Amino acid sequence: MAKVRLERITRQFVRSNATRETSNAGIADITFEVPDGAFWVLVGPSGCGKSTILRTIAGLEAATSGDLYIGDRLVNQIPARQRDVAMVFQNYALYPHMTVAENLAFGLQMRRVDAKATQERVETVAQMLAIDHLLDRKPGQLSGGQQQRVALGRAIARQPQVFLLDEPLSNLDAQLRDETRAELKRLHQQVGITTIYVTHDQVEAMTLADQIVVLDQGRIQQIGAPQTIYAQPANRMIATFLGSPPMNILSAVYDGTAFQINGQTVPCSELLRDHLQPIAGRLYDLGVRPEHVHITPDTGHLTVEISVVEPLGREVAVRANVPATERSPQQAIAFQCHPTQCPHVGDRLLLGLDFDQLFAFDRETGDTVYPSKQ
Repeated sequence: MAKVRLERITRQFVRSNATRETSNAGIADITFEVPDGAFWVLVGPSGCGKSTILRTIAGLEAATSGDLYIGDRLVNQIPARQRDVAMVFQNYALYPHMTVAENLAFGLQMRRVDAKATQERVETVAQMLAIDHLLDRKPGQLSGGQQQRVALGRAIARQPQVFLLDEPLSNLDAQLRDETRAELKRLHQQVGITTIYVTHDQVEAMTLADQIVVLDQGRIQQIGAPQTIYAQPANRMIATFLGSPPMNILSAVYDGTAFQINGQTVPCSELLRDHLQPIAGRLYDLGVRPEHVHITPDTGHLTVEISVVEPLGREVAVRANVPATERSPQQAIAFQCHPTQCPHVGDRLLLGLDFDQLFAFDRETGDTVYPSKQ
């Protein structure tokens, strides 16, 4: 095991060899340290730079500036094959002409581990991943989930200092992805190797990570424990990215005591009022998660019109619109309800919001105004 430390890592991509013009892609000023044995997840939308960071750690791409350490060793100038990391790719990258056993053994053979030790390690890893009955098969004879286990097994067999996983579950169907995600967590608890995992799936990030690094446009937005980031997002981007379904964002006018949303008055808790500028007419983006929105015909404050109803068995996912006014376009809001409350498309309902669970974001910068960091 080894810690991984990035200090002000920047990677610029060149768009044109003729003009040497750099694009907005890449990463800038990336700094964090993953402790020995930790499981960290890099998460963010497509193009945010998470795979670039992983490939830079692996040595597959070179940083434009900054320092990268694996353990206490500066590895900027050390080639990928000498960094003692194992990477699992999205496409598995198995050798189709080799059996499962040969794929598992390949990395050990390249490192000239003796045949007896190689066989013992292959058998141990195969049993750990429940693929010991597949050792004589070739990748083309395996299911997607089995191929994924072989790819993980090949990395585990090497016993590297660091695991790097680049969206390894994205090619699996939903049920298999859930099962494999649980298996990954169990495996990490068992082998304890420092792991950095890249995904755009916020469910994977929340369930797997000791710590999450949220990225957007090549820069770190926030680092923290999953539940901390969920409860105290640093900005609107993070708040809407983490959570399924995502947080609702409603444009609201603060009048000093309450919010006006498309002409409708939504009360404001005293704690939230203490964090808002007492300027009449100040615009905020008001955030509320779907689980904090309820159908409350007698005590609600927000009238909406139902647009989509999606029965999900034990609950119903509902999408609705806050009606437009002369000055404000209609605004969308999503929530869940019990099947016994299931509305119909076109119904007008009164919704209640959990006022103690509201978020407020600066309209211009997107920064979180409330709740503030503890």
